[in-house]
Amino acid sequence: MAKKQEKNDNETISLLKGADRVRKRPAVIFGSDGIEGCRQAVFEILTNSIDEAREGYGKKITVTKFLDGSIEVADMGRGIPVDFNNKENRYNWELVFCEMYAGGKYDNNTGGLYEYSLGTNGLGLCATQYASEYMTADIVRDGYAYHLDFEKGENVGGLKKEPAPKKRHTGSTIKWKPDPEVFSDTNVTADYFKDVIKKQAIVNPGILFIFNEETREGMVSTEYFYENGIEDYVKELRGENALSKVTFNSGDATGRDAANRPEYKLKMNVAYAFSNKISDIEFYHNSSYLEHGGSPETALKNAFRSHFDNYFKQKGMYKKNDEKVKFEDIADCLIFVSSCFSTLTSYENQTKKAITNKFIATAMTEFLKHSLEVYFIENPDEAEKVAKQVLVNKQSREQADKTRQGLKKTLSSQIDIANRVQKFVDCRTKDVSLREIYIVEGDSALGSCKTSRDANFQALMPVRGKILNCLKSDYDKIFKSPIITDLIKVLGCGVESPAKYKNNGISTFNIDNLRWNKVIICTDADVDGFQIRTLILTMIYRLTPALIEEGKVYIAESPLYEINTKDKTYFAYTEAEKADVLKRIRGQKYKIQRSKGLGENESEMMRLTTMNPATRRLIKVCKADVDKTRRVFEMLLGDNLEGRKQHIRDFGADYLDRLDLS
Repeated sequence: MAKKQEKNDNETISLLKGADRVRKRPAVIFGSDGIEGCRQAVFEILTNSIDEAREGYGKKITVTKFLDGSIEVADMGRGIPVDFNNKENRYNWELVFCEMYAGGKYDNNTGGLYEYSLGTNGLGLCATQYASEYMTADIVRDGYAYHLDFEKGENVGGLKKEPAPKKRHTGSTIKWKPDPEVFSDTNVTADYFKDVIKKQAIVNPGILFIFNEETREGMVSTEYFYENGIEDYVKELRGENALSKVTFNSGDATGRDAANRPEYKLKMNVAYAFSNKISDIEFYHNSSYLEHGGSPETALKNAFRSHFDNYFKQKGMYKKNDEKVKFEDIADCLIFVSSCFSTLTSYENQTKKAITNKFIATAMTEFLKHSLEVYFIENPDEAEKVAKQVLVNKQSREQADKTRQGLKKTLSSQIDIANRVQKFVDCRTKDVSLREIYIVEGDSALGSCKTSRDANFQALMPVRGKILNCLKSDYDKIFKSPIITDLIKVLGCGVESPAKYKNNGISTFNIDNLRWNKVIICTDADVDGFQIRTLILTMIYRLTPALIEEGKVYIAESPLYEINTKDKTYFAYTEAEKADVLKRIRGQKYKIQRSKGLGENESEMMRLTTMNPATRRLIKVCKADVDKTRRVFEMLLGDNLEGRKQHIRDFGADYLDRLDLS
């Protein structure tokens, strides 16, 4: 077939203009065309009001979420300049609402407005306007009230201007509705608003933030206010009975990221405390929450790790051949919040989730080292207590690392199980809703089941020998059992292990990782088979009880007898069923065959019964049976010897009646 000729001439290149620059490629500006991008658009408007308040113009910002999905941000600042700009020979509203890279924050490093501004790119307001179904702006400044309307990135009606009421305060009120034609998801939840507004209150001391949520019952308001900013916040997190008091430090520095880069100013604010109950680390820069840290995170790790390492050496607290302390050992008992500001900032992108300034990393490292030195000198008793806790964390982490390495091979489910579990036979489909795993007794049963299964959705896992009694064994012994660890690998969902394993991310149970719709225990219908079945159920009950609660575990019944007449084959699962079949075929010649175990059953028999979804008999292990099962397991396999003897005295005859002694 001839290759399709694509047109590629001088007319194939086009230029996005106006609102299309955002509406057709929102992810370029907002980082995503989904809910994350829509949230970023909200934040862009909020940052403008925050910059005004931080400059000293207005101490209250109100954010409102309406039922129809529209959003409003109102401040008490000086009001956005919107009148005619003689220098640019255009109206300012055209520049700030309809032009990318237009704003009043480009000279912040040379003495201009907004020295420590959150937003300096001149993108946010215009980009959000372009991405809106509609936007309205009400602005009061210079004795006038201004109004603007926009629809899908286009102005409607121009600028409306009239004298402002005498008692009306200055400020800007922006209301807009995110456009579903731009963002695939515009449902910005109240939780997001509360989270981001609280964070801004934390790093902007003395500014009152109000969040209004319109509900069907009316407007619900929540206020956020931290008089002393991050210091009050760390006190709030710290609570009572912590290892240390809250330390707050602030400092200034001036520098540059490279010899050929401009010099800029840096203001540093940090608050921290140590606790053996809670840990939390947060970084903010120019009020933006740095989800991915960047330079401040680098500084924190370098400074704290270096200081604690030196302290342990000086005090002789390291044991022989001890490895150096790692930052994670410190972080486990650290509450730390930094809020820094700089006149020049290098963000990774417009979403402002990390900064990359080299000077900030260097300056903060030295600042934090000095802060810790002073704290340790002035508070020797607290410092010693904190240091001992860090050593405890270190020892716990090192022990966990050893355990993790030992369990990694046995509990990992990320690589091909068939290559890691001996004699495991997988099925073809990857659709978990169809996949079944038969846990069978021994290699012989594996052979007969393998030749009679449907390979599309039925997998097989043989249990070689008798499984460990998980009810009476500790976890270290359980996880050393190759039979059990192989079963866990095959199941894929991990185990509900004790805290010391969970804390290290080892064997954490997650039913979403279960690789099977049905887990079917298939053993011989004899004493040994019942015992193996019970031990497997015990393992599931101890390690993955949720599988029982979710109805994922089944017991497969196999026929005891195959009865053949000239015209028909019958299968009987009990002595009573055998008697019933014989009664129905009375007068006919027949041949009866007793099943001696799964491994000796004919493939055709297995295909017609145990392995056939249409005719097989499965007993679901139900949630209602869990408590009863627990009591039975504990009586039969636990430490209650007297209870077990009594059970045998009371019910032993029932079991003897079921034995095949022929």
